[in-house]
Amino acid sequence: MTRKKVGLALSGGGARGFSHIGVLKVLAEHNIQIDLIAGTSAGSFVGGALASGLSPARIEEIGNGIGWLNVLRPSFSMKGAFSNAPIGRYIKENFPVAKIEELMIPYAAVAYDLLNRETVVVKEGDLATAIRASCAVPGVFTPVMDEHGRMLVDGGVVAPMPTDIVRAMGADIVIGVDLLACGASFHSKPRTTVGILFQSAMTLLRTASDAQATKPDITIEPEIAHLRPDQISKRIEFVRLGEDAARKNIDAIQELVRSIGST
Repeated sequence: MTRKKVGLALSGGGARGFSHIGVLKVLAEHNIQIDLIAGTSAGSFVGGALASGLSPARIEEIGNGIGWLNVLRPSFSMKGAFSNAPIGRYIKENFPVAKIEELMIPYAAVAYDLLNRETVVVKEGDLATAIRASCAVPGVFTPVMDEHGRMLVDGGVVAPMPTDIVRAMGADIVIGVDLLACGASFHSKPRTTVGILFQSAMTLLRTASDAQATKPDITIEPEIAHLRPDQISKRIEFVRLGEDAARKNIDAIQELVRSIGST
């Protein structure tokens, strides 16, 4: 009997990425083993944390320490309003692994190369740089230049939820967590420049998500439409809603994992 490989595809979504943590907590509670991870934007951060060996509980602790001051700083550049260099430092301070090749779980961060106009799947090199690049929301953050001279931005431009990528990595079953499908309408209006930029960017990324043809075997969609993607202060609610959505799908996930448990 050979156990098939389970892949996790984590979408972007700004502060909505805290919902990924809630999903991971429920998967861990039910002993769903994750063999491969691909993440876009916020999904690259949470996925990288899990791949580095951090438990969902520890990832939640790290998430509780995130605020705008350790996520961004003014860029003084025409290429974006802010730099996300602070998030790179935060990753280096809190993740136990620095190189993607040393991660406990095979992992890929998805970015987009503006110069060559192509998807970049980062599966080696500096983990913090890969995550920064995947999180560089166009217009909000300046692009990240990597060691190959590529000008990288948020992978959500082309792969909002990297289902195809994690399948190509060898996943037999893909669990997707979609933080964009719930919509882009909010009960409250953005009150800051950051909020306006994030809302505009997330609307564009949701359009890309709607056009994505390949779907996961199971899609978890937290009900977070009422929360803005810039509301870091709502992290506890985001996590709870991620847990709720995962619990609604856990029976189907367990059944699917069991159904492919042998060849």
